[in-house]
Amino acid sequence: MTAVMSFPTRILYGRGAIRELPGELRRAGAARPLLVTDKGILQAGLLRFVTPLLEQAGIKTQVFSEFEANPTDRDALRGIEAYRSAGADSVLGFGGGASLDMAKAIALLVHHEPPLPQYDDAKGGDARITARVPPILQVPTTAGTGSEVGRSTVLVIDGTKTVIFSPFLMARAALLDPELTVGLPPFITAATGMDALTHNLEAYVAKGEHPLADAIAIDGLRRISAHLERAVHDGKDLEAREQMLLGSAFGAIAFQKGLGACHSVAHALTPVAGTHHGLANSLMLPTVVSFNRVAAEERLANAAVALGADPKMAAQERAYLCAELVDDLRGACGLPRRLSQAGVRREMIPKIVEKALADACHLSNPRPVTQVDFERLVNEAF
Repeated sequence: MTAVMSFPTRILYGRGAIRELPGELRRAGAARPLLVTDKGILQAGLLRFVTPLLEQAGIKTQVFSEFEANPTDRDALRGIEAYRSAGADSVLGFGGGASLDMAKAIALLVHHEPPLPQYDDAKGGDARITARVPPILQVPTTAGTGSEVGRSTVLVIDGTKTVIFSPFLMARAALLDPELTVGLPPFITAATGMDALTHNLEAYVAKGEHPLADAIAIDGLRRISAHLERAVHDGKDLEAREQMLLGSAFGAIAFQKGLGACHSVAHALTPVAGTHHGLANSLMLPTVVSFNRVAAEERLANAAVALGADPKMAAQERAYLCAELVDDLRGACGLPRRLSQAGVRREMIPKIVEKALADACHLSNPRPVTQVDFERLVNEAF
């Protein structure tokens, strides 16, 4: 049975939820969507879940898949050309975070002129984004970025991961169907799952008051802690897959509050070292949690309970344990624990630190992070 939540993005989740897609497109007034999906989805044949549904409903669509694994602003410009040549009136993202982010970037360009760097959130670009954005619908096939319910798109522009952020980029509807994720290999399941865990944990400890985001983040942590290892070791465990999709979506809902230093380093690792974004977060998170303990002890103690710590332990002990619990989970999922084990070379560290310092995510970190701090964090994780 399909359940429905209102976020304001309409969220449909459950086994078989994809069958609601034609109705959701009609509900959003989307008659000719551009279907944005990556080459891996095409090769895996996952469009078999979508194309027959659209054909039976008489909904015509064209596919755009000409973008990188870490999409760029140039990819988005190709996408808007495809949108216009198709006579599209809406955008349907189908796939992992790259596909969902690219769908939002294309939708933005329909009524917003390039170049895209002018919309960089770190430079106040959100003020340039208006409500003139065509309908966006999103269908995730991974449980990681939560981009299907997020209000940002992340693009590599001039070698730097750039966040474009606006509530006007939110999807009209997101369909979370665990059956679409059963084919994910263990590494991708683990890395994307740790990305989702990082979103929830960093959002929970981020500076600022946002009780709704805090409550959602704690629930997301509980779901991921209880189900990620199961999903990694048995990809056909539909309950685990469903709970991971919810935990992923909750992370993206929660990080409207903010993220932290872990994401700043992760945003640097991808363009500098080619590290998968979820793996980058996994590699850095325990080190950043330990760094933040002096500024967020109570929150990390609460997070530790969501990750499985005994609530009867003293808060200080639980706060210390939080980093260890994250480390144990990534190890149980078969992920490397050190940057040096993941293809990062020591000579890359200065560039990683430079880009991390320039990234806006650490501005909401509970403890201020200087260049010296970033150097220490990256070297410790190395």
